[in-house]
Amino acid sequence: MKLTVCGEEREYEYGVTFAQIAEDFKDKYKYQIVLAKMDGNLRELSKKPENDAVVEFLDLSTSAGNKTYVRGLTFVLLKAIYNVYGNKRGRNIRIMHKIGNGVYGEIRDVQGGIPEEDIKAIRKEMDRIIDADMVINKRSINTKDARKLFHDRHMYDKELLFGYRRVSRTNIYGIENYEDYFYGYMPLSTGILRYYDLFAYDEGFMLLVPGKEEPTVVKEFDDRKKFFNCLKESDNWGNIMGINTVAGMNECIRQGRLGDTILVQEAFMEKKLGDIAAKIKERGNVKFVMIAGPSSSGKTTFSHRLSIQLRTLGMTPHPIAVDDYFKNREDTPKHPDGSYNFECLEAIDVEQFNKDMTDLLEGKEVELPSFNFKSGFREYKGNYKKLGPDDILVIEGIHGLNDALSYKLPIESKFKIFISALTQLNIDEHNRIPTTDARLLRRIVRDARTRGASAQKTISMWPSVRLGEEENIFPFQEGADVFFNSALIYELPELKQFAEPLLFSVPEDSPEFPEAKRLLKFLDYFLCAPTEDVPKNSILREFIGGSYFNV
Repeated sequence: MKLTVCGEEREYEYGVTFAQIAEDFKDKYKYQIVLAKMDGNLRELSKKPENDAVVEFLDLSTSAGNKTYVRGLTFVLLKAIYNVYGNKRGRNIRIMHKIGNGVYGEIRDVQGGIPEEDIKAIRKEMDRIIDADMVINKRSINTKDARKLFHDRHMYDKELLFGYRRVSRTNIYGIENYEDYFYGYMPLSTGILRYYDLFAYDEGFMLLVPGKEEPTVVKEFDDRKKFFNCLKESDNWGNIMGINTVAGMNECIRQGRLGDTILVQEAFMEKKLGDIAAKIKERGNVKFVMIAGPSSSGKTTFSHRLSIQLRTLGMTPHPIAVDDYFKNREDTPKHPDGSYNFECLEAIDVEQFNKDMTDLLEGKEVELPSFNFKSGFREYKGNYKKLGPDDILVIEGIHGLNDALSYKLPIESKFKIFISALTQLNIDEHNRIPTTDARLLRRIVRDARTRGASAQKTISMWPSVRLGEEENIFPFQEGADVFFNSALIYELPELKQFAEPLLFSVPEDSPEFPEAKRLLKFLDYFLCAPTEDVPKNSILREFIGGSYFNV
């Protein structure tokens, strides 16, 4: 058969694996090849091409390659824990959160933190498995048999999850005598997984992994305590509700408990909003509430709901969008490729923003601008503001937590809020749901509804959006006075009905198709839920429509 790889056409015998083909082209890639791509679909290196095709390879510097590396390394960690602790105890492991370059997890049978000698033993076992370059086997079994396998091996979350699977067969991965299920692709063997670190953290462990930018470098851990505590609070709340996995959510829907769950979730969120408003009131000298968070966090609805809570405390909030201080289009910085960089701080007229805010703080009347995104110019339309004793400005923008934006404002006059959608659900014990997936689905649904944008376009823009977040938001999040988690435990079953048709419309020959296919597979884990019980003031309404607010 004829295969075209890296622009070169070659003849190969039927039965050759992608791993064997990759050997012929490894010198053309800077890093280790981990996946193949053929006909728009990703393939593990153990697979075999069956017809003439164009083949691409993905190394560790790609997003899919990095995720495969992290997944494989997590598998090695689970296998090592199993070997150190034994069968039953070694199964009670939860892979829970991604924090910077770390993956946090817990061994639930080990109370009060993992002893250092146990961490050393697990590391030693991981190194043994990696040095032996063990093959990661893959086999397909009947889904019913998979459920029994998971039950016998004490993986009860997986057993329950596969009770909702519509496919008749399931892929199981194995390292020696240890088998598990994973959402996503695996490396061919363990030998490439040598870049990592592991240490005890809080009540569990932190597995440090390399990023795709430097896939052979494990950077020092960026400890984000406030962020971690926010995740932990959400996880504890999910445990109280009895819903911390996809299967738990599906059980809630099947048993008719969804309406009650929505009411409790929204009440919990309203209480958090009330607590934040009370903290702002208690400060006494706050005049600027600075709100920042990554894309699709629900910042606009949050601002409206927080303003209502502030009003109940006798304060008069006024919304301000930092986007209205964009520089005129001809003064906007550009990326190296010539496109406008709207996400850097230099795209904002920082001096005018500080002058206006300082004047307001001094009791002066100020005419606030409005940015015309169609013309690319800042406009003034008679929007005058003057702060009274109980007035407060609620300022929303990507750079809200960065003091360089508001450098002339006294620190004591600012109250900073970081908001993000940090899902508390796992697929199962060992497969977490990336918070970026939930946000991307939110954005796909909203962009289609409000901007007429296709899922393909939204997916194509997402890497650039994520890069802007990494540069302009996350480095400042620990400086926030409070964290607010806008994820709703019930939202993914609600988003499913809106997202699936959009994802199915992504062309198979487009670069965005593998990501659309991955998201469709992810949504297939969930039962669908009706939207009638979603309150009109819910953050979810910002994405699916029907909100009380102008969002």
